[in-house]
Amino acid sequence: MSGLEIERKFLVKHGDAYKRAAVSFSHIRQGYIPAEGATVRVRVRDDKAYLTIKSKSVDGGLSRYEFEKAITLEEASHLLQLCKGGVIDKHRYLVPCGNHTFEVDEFHGANDGLVMAEVELGSETEAYEKPDFIGPEVTGDGRFYNSHLLTSPYSDWRATLPEEYR
Repeated sequence: MSGLEIERKFLVKHGDAYKRAAVSFSHIRQGYIPAEGATVRVRVRDDKAYLTIKSKSVDGGLSRYEFEKAITLEEASHLLQLCKGGVIDKHRYLVPCGNHTFEVDEFHGANDGLVMAEVELGSETEAYEKPDFIGPEVTGDGRFYNSHLLTSPYSDWRATLPEEYR
């Protein structure tokens, strides 16, 4: 898959409303290979693996070019050894709302307690309905990029967020 990725990110309120609304969930482990001018991610999602390359965003984090290719679990295992800073560990819950599906990520390890939701859109101006558990938008806030969470984990700065989101 390749093309323009347009997504919005949000904090998620405390509680398990997103889990009750989810139609499925999966376990994700992902790492990042150092690269200039792009983000190179290796992801294992349950029993499948992917290599993804994303360009830097020029519009505040709302959209960027993305290339993704399925790879074998063995290839992913080797590539994860090239990743810098460790691996992000999280569970992802898929929550339908209106015409969209929100991906809600519950982080573990040094990022334990962080829960974020993303919704992918067809255009930057596309309307979407938000589930009740969605909090403030954090699109474009670098602290919430998965690649940043490896070098500056949530446990180091969680106190900067309102209590209902930590």
